[in-house]
Amino acid sequence: MSGDDHDPAPPVDLDRLLAAARSVRRPLTLPRDCSAAKVGAALLTDDGTLFTGVNLDLACGIGFCAEHSAVAEMLKTHRTRVVAVAAVGRRGVLPPCGRCRELLIQIDPANANAEVLVAPGETVPLGELLPRHWYPSEADAEA
Repeated sequence: MSGDDHDPAPPVDLDRLLAAARSVRRPLTLPRDCSAAKVGAALLTDDGTLFTGVNLDLACGIGFCAEHSAVAEMLKTHRTRVVAVAAVGRRGVLPPCGRCRELLIQIDPANANAEVLVAPGETVPLGELLPRHWYPSEADAEA
């Protein structure tokens, strides 16, 4: 279940991933300039399980990204290894922000290989979005 397993990742069905992210994006206006679910995200784990999440924007500035809530759902099942991630908003595909990129790589360094949907039909490995990452790799830890 965690990133310790080294079985090959399932092939990524980008249409399924995108559909899952779109399915939870149902904007909800909350009181006093607050909103939820304007962005939907989907994560595919190394065992083929999909997890989804939505964002939360609060007037005071706190809240979280859709990827964060999807990661929280995933972590409840003790999974850490992500093979693909997609997020969508009003204007379509949204690549994850820097905070989300950091979250994904810190919960499992193997997530550097996760395919990140950056535009319709276009993915980039998470590691390419975080070049010269500051967080030590497993190889660095062993040295």
